[in-house]
Amino acid sequence: MISLPLLALATGAVASASCWRNTSCTGPSKPSFPGPWDSNNFAPGSRLIQPKSILSLPDGTYISDYTSDSHPSITTEDAGLVFDFGLEVGGIVTIDYSSSVPNTTLGLAFTEAKDYIGRTSDNSNGGTGADGALATLLTEGEGSYTMPDSQLRGGFRYLALFIPSSSSSNASLTIQSITLELAFQPTWSNLRAYQGYFHSSDPVLNKAWYAGAYTLQTNSVPRTTCRVSVSSATGWNNNAVCGPGETLLLDGAKRDRWVWIGDMGVAVPSASVSTGDTESTKNALLAIWDNQTPSGLLPKAGPPYLRADSDTYHLWTIIGTYNYFLFTEDYDFLAGIWQKYVKALDYSLAKITPLGIMNATQTADWGRWNYGTLASSANMLLYRSLTTAAFLAPYAGDNPENYTDLASTLRSAIVTHLYDSAVGAFRDSPNSTLYPQDANSMALAFSFFSQSPLNCSSSFNLAEAARVSSYLESNWTPIGPEVPELPNNISPFISSIELEGHFASGHADRAIELIRMLWGWYLAHPNGTQSTVPEGYLVDGSWGYRGDRGYRNDPRYVSHAHGWSSGPTSTLTEYAVGLKITKPKGSEWSLRPASFGIQGFEEAQAGFTTGLGKFKAAFRVQGKRATVTWDTPAGTKGWVQLPGEEGSWVEGGMGSLTVKL
Repeated sequence: MISLPLLALATGAVASASCWRNTSCTGPSKPSFPGPWDSNNFAPGSRLIQPKSILSLPDGTYISDYTSDSHPSITTEDAGLVFDFGLEVGGIVTIDYSSSVPNTTLGLAFTEAKDYIGRTSDNSNGGTGADGALATLLTEGEGSYTMPDSQLRGGFRYLALFIPSSSSSNASLTIQSITLELAFQPTWSNLRAYQGYFHSSDPVLNKAWYAGAYTLQTNSVPRTTCRVSVSSATGWNNNAVCGPGETLLLDGAKRDRWVWIGDMGVAVPSASVSTGDTESTKNALLAIWDNQTPSGLLPKAGPPYLRADSDTYHLWTIIGTYNYFLFTEDYDFLAGIWQKYVKALDYSLAKITPLGIMNATQTADWGRWNYGTLASSANMLLYRSLTTAAFLAPYAGDNPENYTDLASTLRSAIVTHLYDSAVGAFRDSPNSTLYPQDANSMALAFSFFSQSPLNCSSSFNLAEAARVSSYLESNWTPIGPEVPELPNNISPFISSIELEGHFASGHADRAIELIRMLWGWYLAHPNGTQSTVPEGYLVDGSWGYRGDRGYRNDPRYVSHAHGWSSGPTSTLTEYAVGLKITKPKGSEWSLRPASFGIQGFEEAQAGFTTGLGKFKAAFRVQGKRATVTWDTPAGTKGWVQLPGEEGSWVEGGMGSLTVKL
């Protein structure tokens, strides 16, 4: 039987903050913007933590809180116990115990979603074999067990402990303590030292922003804790080296635990305005640039995978490089990769056909079904690559004009061959009757209809943009947009791009509704992590994302902490509040709040930090007036434009404007 003492309220933390083992402590020691919004930050206050509560097996019924005084017992006659950490975590578990007999086997199983708690873990190894459970043989009496480093569990919320039936029939085990050493964000001694923040009158938006930020933390890991190459073996092994430096931004906490560079289009802007961790971003980019193929094609993922078979992920690397440089002005990095950068662009430009659009023959992508190689999504990514290349070229001592001209020519060809004016949306490929979420979202997010694509200027063709925005909305279900190119699925990744697109095209009300609908639904789900953003799910609300598209109909394989789904984090800062960098490191910036007329969103504030200092802005609607304030580093300048008003340049420092509504 299971016995439990009376328990007090758990604190979760058991030791002071520290960096991961022998990792250099190069991260910040304190938050840039301390305030009451810190209560929304999911990050633990210590690298060593304990569970929050104890649940039953197999049904997960709450039994009690867990405290350092908790000493629950399990026997061979029990199903076991589940220890709930209360949020997504990851690392190495240590268990202190007292065993009644020698040679007692202890089983450990890990899960992100509550649906799958039990005596087997959810799946992460990428092969046909199940992850199963860890099993260790314990000595009689008091002892301690620490998981092997190679079995580090990158992402979980629930830990099940049990004694399998193969053990002695009279075996019992008292759990003296459970401690988890968190492995993520390894170079930070203070996991709560965010360099950005967001706070508003809408608690759903607040939670979505911080869930995205925390997800990116769980995805930033020591370089030696990545998944080994896929095999059919059971179990899991997370001791592969996946890139340079000490910390890298990966795709997910549980899996794949590799640098999947396509994720950077969403993850990098979100990390930059929230945690402020650009070191993990830089190392992730280098993991790709350092492994460029002789043809110029870049691998879609970093070591140990390094498969180069994706034209779209190749282009996402180019875009991710812009996102990184914009926030850091890292000239050494840019100079070090520029020849490779130009070679990568030349590789893609060589694939432009006589129609003037790219033939994306390397068809691996984010998980969608592929319907043609003259794909609108690939061409939108090439367009974005060229516009950002024109931005970067002067900083690399190169001429931007060629890239600007190529972008303009490509844009015309895309409109001619891929835009369907009768529908008001882009086709998946010429003559296709499918209008994908990805390409149409990119058209808006990349300001395709604008004459100033990097600055979202007022010359944006609002009529055409509005039609695309309306088309995208037509795919919405009560819990998020169904993906036409991946039917029956909801992709928070592509929906993150759609989210930016609605904001960029002037449909802030639609964007806010999308956050509340999709991210709000997941974060309120009783079986989710309630602290991170997921890889995807089905339109019926089950976790079987991509079940028929590479995931072997295994809902246990889906990641519940995937940085590519963190779109609300960047867009709430850069569009809803409207504070955005427009020149490297923020030497120039813009402040353009999206709307003062959204119900429940009457006030908001946000800030982030670059090498130039702290940037902060806020707005508040009171009655028929709206007041906007800002505080930016001296020596910078910004374009301030309020909804319905003319804009103007201001010098860095403190300022405010009040307008009548």
